[in-house]
Amino acid sequence: MLNPQEFMKKMEDRMLFGAEDKAVLKANVDWGQEIAPEMADHFYSYLGRDPEMDAILNAAEGRIHRLRETFVDWFAEMFNGMDNWGDAYAERRWRIGLVHVRIGIGPQHVVPAMATVVRESEKKLTIDGKNGGLHESLSKICMIDLAFIEQAYIEVSSAAVLRETGWSEGLFRRLIATGAGSMQ
Repeated sequence: MLNPQEFMKKMEDRMLFGAEDKAVLKANVDWGQEIAPEMADHFYSYLGRDPEMDAILNAAEGRIHRLRETFVDWFAEMFNGMDNWGDAYAERRWRIGLVHVRIGIGPQHVVPAMATVVRESEKKLTIDGKNGGLHESLSKICMIDLAFIEQAYIEVSSAAVLRETGWSEGLFRRLIATGAGSMQ
């Protein structure tokens, strides 16, 4: 099972997300909170154009409203880091990933939707005269958060296969590698 704190540290290292990025985001926390509802509109407008996603988003009474509120909080948290992008931040990102898995918002939907958020926030940065460093830092943390969602799919899928089949993790990984090799 994934350790969210270790995964966060690994992603920070891979993305070169460091103290300077955190300082830039914190210095712009008010701006992030201000544009969060607009970014939620872009995100859910994009997803809502897809019939499959529209059905998922509106499958339960009030779901889209709750998801939109969560998005606004999530977006603002990228700027304030909750606990300086520490344990609480990592745990929350992991839970968000698991919710995506549970309700069926797959990587094929969330990756382009996240790209829409990055693109729209870049436009807003230009309009608002914000510096390029903010775009880079925001892009880095968006990709870290996206990695949590994608990893949730991998972890949940792997755990389900291992539980249902009784296979060892080593056998499962060998089967995956063999399968990937045969699809080339």
